Order: sequence, then structure tokens, then C-alpha cells
Amino acid sequence: MAQEAHHLQEEHLDVLTESGLKTGISKPRGDIHRDGDYHRAVHVWIFAENTQELLLQRRADCKDSWPGLWDISSAGHISAGDSSLVTAWRELQEELGVILPKDAFEMIFIFLQDCVINDGKFINKEFNDVYLVTTLDPIPLEAFTLQETEVSAVKYISYEEYRSVLAKEDPEYVPYDVNGQYGKLFHIIERRESTVARSLALQKQLRRYAPVSLDAELTGLTDADREALVLLVNAAKVMDTIFYLQVWYSNPALRDWLKEHADASELDKLKWMYYVINKSPWSCLDENEAFLTTADSAIKLLPEATRRVSHWKGLEYRAAFPMLKPPGANFYPPDMDKREFELWKSSLTADQQQDATGFFNIIKRHSEFGLESSLSHDTANITQHLVGSTHDLYIVPFPQEYKPYLKKASELLQKAGDITSSSSLKRLLHSKANALCSNDYYESDIAWMELDSKLDVTIGPYETYEDTLFGYKATFEAFIGVRDDKATAQLKLFGDNLKILEQNLPMESVYKSEDVTAAPIRVIHLLYNAGDVKGPQTVAFNLPNDERIVKDRGTSMVMLKNVSEAKFKHILQPIADVCITKEQQGLVDFESFFTHTICHECCHGIGPHSITLPNGEKSTVRLELQELHSALEEAKADIVGLWALRFLIHQDWLPKSLLESMYVSFLAGCFRSVRFGLQEAHGKGQALQFNWLYDKGAFILHPNETFSVDFSKVEDAVESLSREILTIQAKGDKEAADALLQKYGKMTQPLKIALQKLEDIQVPVDIAPIFPIANKILE
Repeated sequence: MAQEAHHLQEEHLDVLTESGLKTGISKPRGDIHRDGDYHRAVHVWIFAENTQELLLQRRADCKDSWPGLWDISSAGHISAGDSSLVTAWRELQEELGVILPKDAFEMIFIFLQDCVINDGKFINKEFNDVYLVTTLDPIPLEAFTLQETEVSAVKYISYEEYRSVLAKEDPEYVPYDVNGQYGKLFHIIERRESTVARSLALQKQLRRYAPVSLDAELTGLTDADREALVLLVNAAKVMDTIFYLQVWYSNPALRDWLKEHADASELDKLKWMYYVINKSPWSCLDENEAFLTTADSAIKLLPEATRRVSHWKGLEYRAAFPMLKPPGANFYPPDMDKREFELWKSSLTADQQQDATGFFNIIKRHSEFGLESSLSHDTANITQHLVGSTHDLYIVPFPQEYKPYLKKASELLQKAGDITSSSSLKRLLHSKANALCSNDYYESDIAWMELDSKLDVTIGPYETYEDTLFGYKATFEAFIGVRDDKATAQLKLFGDNLKILEQNLPMESVYKSEDVTAAPIRVIHLLYNAGDVKGPQTVAFNLPNDERIVKDRGTSMVMLKNVSEAKFKHILQPIADVCITKEQQGLVDFESFFTHTICHECCHGIGPHSITLPNGEKSTVRLELQELHSALEEAKADIVGLWALRFLIHQDWLPKSLLESMYVSFLAGCFRSVRFGLQEAHGKGQALQFNWLYDKGAFILHPNETFSVDFSKVEDAVESLSREILTIQAKGDKEAADALLQKYGKMTQPLKIALQKLEDIQVPVDIAPIFPIANKILE
């Protein structure tokens, strides 16, 4: 009985698989170490930036592992059901008496500690979430409140000296292999110091973007619409504010800090310029690799973070961000994995499950309540929120999470709707103003599809690219432009024939939809964009993404003609001059490029969306393919767009002169899109297409490292890939989607050859738009 009582009181830990995923089983801590089960813990390092020192703690003599040795600043097991971040916060508070908000914790890597000590009685197979807290100066030793059962002393030591004692396997220190996984700690600290190397790297990164001024002719707008335009540009600016927060919770503070200090040095100016393009510390064109470090971030003062010490103003720290871009952005807790989400979702009602996977809600933890920004010396502030909660996760609707911003944007849209002289624009703006506060976008999306106005507006939460964990959550964005009436009239052919294209798609008839409707197409000249428009600029978009509307009403598309013209001139033409054989260079033209872009957007509206699974269950492609959906959908729109152009040409609805030029222009476009990076949906989808067509002999690499199209093979190759992707989507077959992307969605040698040629002559990867009209309004 005494043993049973002990087990009831002993801390329980989640048992993990060899890859670090939860098994759904928990066991007492002692049993975990006796049986050698995989489990999780946190390591928290405190680093003093100005002295380049790490804080170490001396483990209490009563500890069952490494008693009396110098070790990490703070560490501890993650108890069953607890989160990593809250555990890091709690261990620092309990062991050292240091209380910090969550933006002080930088998750730097996960370290697997696998060792056996105490004569084989203590087996440690531990996945450690390693956090780094960066303070400006060392915390005075007398400011710490040590937990006697855990910590006997603390001291600061230079990180170089600490690395040296670990390398020498000094018996007074808990051993870590500095030449193995744990060496990352020291590499991350060292990376922060090289100013010259970082300046050169940022200059090179910035050169990949060609600054282009995008203007639009306003003479066709009424005086009322010009007045409304001022309000709309300011509403769009609010979408920027929300998007910064959606990317990462400390992103707004980082933005403000970089802007404020942009004139401090040449390096600070370069950091700000590149940050403005990416809207985050992660580079879109470099597989989301961080181009900043926490050392570049905002400094915050916390007078109450520790015990008070006379003549010391308090703890100053750097607001942190992780080196690895969080796959769930700021839509989910950063330490939540898929299994935890699925286990929680399975406990919800059907309506709650729909909200959990819906576009317009985020997921939070009860246990992180109170960690948002303010400090509390009472841990009850965090644990209080757990009362009555079976699960740690819960749903927060957008209007609750972004309330002050959405209220402001709603008011601006309402006023703009009152002013405009266009009845359809008035309807759109008023319905969108209501939707921002109600979280129901159905009516406003219908109004957007039916918009018939010289002043064209798209604003709200739409794309799900930032959510690479599941592809569920939508980011806010805005596009404001002036409609090109002549070009819009010319494109009616594409929207009117979607139903015919659907019925002739290269897939089994059972998967084809009878509900496809004509898709309105609007051509505009962009005068401002905001929100989720970072890095590579979009040339068109097809909305909405809501499967209910797609099923009921289809989609509508907007083509950004001045953006397309700028990309063709500054990027695609130079690519063709270098990468395409001389014999086929003349086939690369703007008409083919722009026409395929139109067809790409049209083809988002056809093919599988709402599907029936093999077991008869109703679902959607997005829900079934999850994080793979975006890349496969972009590949589908591209390759089926090529198929559709050929179909329309064979029906004599488009000129036959387009046939060869569209394939060669597409080939040149492959190299353009792959340069966006394979972490980005368009880049990964483009790699899939190029490699498939190359594998089928449709694309040829010549000895002089130029490429051409084999017109005798390209049509069959395009049709076979179209059939493959459409069938995967129709079946909701995530396993097949993963296999296809794994095999073809990668950087192959032919692609490397082309990209190196473009690197050698420094062809821009994309444009960095400048909006003179909007900038004047915002000033």
C-alpha cells in the first residue's frame, strides 16, 4: 500500500516513441527511468549578452542524477499533459526565482540525451526542448531565490570557457557532447557576433528583389471612390498589423524595434529593409531560414522579474523568436504536435471540430493563460485557467483574438461603404465590415464575387499558406486596384467555359463535379497590397477558399496585370535568355505567360474540392491532405492550366500560335517559381511539375546547360501528371500525395544547374513593389 501511495504522488511523464511523439501512455517518473522509456524535458539557458556568459546551476547533493555537478541554468521534466513552454517558465521560477513572459524564451533546438548512469539503475532517454533566455547583463547572484532541494549554487561562466570544460570532460560538470547535438548552443551564440559577414549576406539577399514602382490610372474613379480609397488603404494597413501577429507572437515587437533603430548603422538599415520584404525574421527565399537572431530583437525591462536588489534597475532581456519558423505560425501553441491536436479534436462535438479545423479561429492553451505578456509572482494565475478543463487546448475566434484591429478595420470599411458611388462596392464593404466582427464571411465573399466596380477591393482572411502544420488557418490580406475594363472583357472566354473544362478533365468521370459555374475574372492594376503578401509577389488569386461557396457558387479570380508585366520584364525574360535554347527563346512571350496565369487561377475552381472518401464519408481535399494541400493544389492549377490551354486551342477558342509558346514560357517559369524555395507551396509545386516533365522526356537539358521542350512528348506528360494529381485529390489520398511530393518535389541536378546560372548573372528572383499612390495616402 505504501508503494502504491508513493506512485500516486510521484510525477507522471508522457511516454514517447523513438521519434518523440506521444504514445498516449503516461508512467511515474521512477518507472520511466527504470524502464528506459523516451520522455520529454526542458533545458533553459540564461545568457548574458554583454559579457558573453552563461548561467550555470550546481545540482543539489540529494539529486538522483548528477548530484553536486554544475549544469544547465534550469531544467526539468515535462509532466504528463503539460506543455513545454509552461514547464520552462515554471522550472525557472521554482528553481531560481526568475519569472519571465513567454517572449523571453527562445526555442533553439531539441536534444536527445541517451545515457545510463547509477550502475544501470537510471536510464535516461530524454528529448530536451532547449530554450535560450538572453539578458543584456548578468543577473546579480543575490537576485536569485534558489530551490534548496534542486539547486545548491549558481555562477556565470563565459560560453567559451564552458565549452572548453565540457570538451575536456571536467568531472565537476554534467557531461554534454559539444561536438555533437549540444554543440548547436555554442554555434547559435557565435552566429550573433559577425557584423561584416551579416552585412554582406543581407546585401546579397536584398539584390534578389528588383524594386518596381506600381502605379494605376485613377482618372476612371469618381470623386466619391477617390475619397473611399483613402479609407480603404488605411483599412488594408490594419491587415498588415494583424498579419505580423499571425506569423509569430513577438513579431510586432521585433518590427517596431527594427524600424526604430534602422538608422543606427548600415547593418541595422539592411536588417530593416529585408525584414520589410519578408514581414518576419525568416527569409522566404531561403527555405524560411532566419536572417536575424534574437540579438537583433527588442530590449525589454522587467523590474519585478526577480528578488529586488539595491541599485539594480531590474532584468533587461531580448524578446525572442525561434530560429526555426514555427510550422503552425501563431495559430497554435508552438510546442503542440499533430497527435496532441488530433487527440483533443476527437474529444470535441462535431460543431466544435469544425471550429477547430476552421479558417477563422486559433488554438491556445489554458496552461499558457497569463503568460502572454504580463508577469505574475503567483503561479495560480496560470493554473487557475485550467479549472474545469479536461484538455489543455481551446478555440479562440478571430474577432476575439484580434478585436481592436478588426474593430478599427470594420469602422473604416463601413465609412468607405457609406461614401462610394458604386452600389456593388457599397454592398461588399458593408458586408465585409460586419464579417470582420461576426466571423461569418459567407455573405461578404458572395458580395466580393459579384463585385462590379472600377475600384476593386479584396480584404479579409483567405490564404492558409502560413499554417504549414495543417493548412487550416487563414491569414489576413488586402489588394486594392483599379479595374482594366478592356482586358477584363477579353477574358470572359475562360470563366464561361469552366463547366466544359471540368467535364473533360483527365480523370475518372465519377470524380467530376456537375456543380461547376462560370468564374468571373477581373483584371486590375494593383495600387496597394498588405497583410499576407510577403517575399515573392502574387500575380493573381482565385477566391474564396471556403468549400461551401466553391460548391454553391464557384470561385472568382483577380489578375494583377501590372505585377505580371513587371515580373515578365525583370525576371522571366532574363531567365529565358540564359536558360532556354536559342532556337526556342523567341517562343517566350508575355501573352503566353499571362494567359497561363489566367488559366492557372481558373483551374483552382475546377477539379476535386468537396469529396466523398472511399468509406462513403463526406470531406474536403483540404481537410484530408492537410499540410500537403497547398503545394499539391498549386501544382494542380499549374499543370491542369497547361492541359486546359491545349484543350481550348484544339477547340479553336484560342489561336494555335499559342501552343508551342505556352510550353516554352511555362518551362522558363519553372525556374522562376522554384527560386521561391521548396518550403513555399508554389516553389514545391513547381519542382514537382518540372521533375515529372523532365523525367518523361518533355523537358530536355542540353550539353551547353540550356533547356528546351520536346513538343512530341510534352502533351502526354502534362496529361499524365494532371490525371495523377486530380485522382489523388479526388480520393483524399494523403499517403499518395506525400509519396508524389517526396519523389518529385525536390531540388534535382537539372534544377540546380539552371538556378546556378541565374545566380551567376544575378537575375532577380522577384520584385519588391513600391506603391506611390498608397504611400502618399499613408503619409
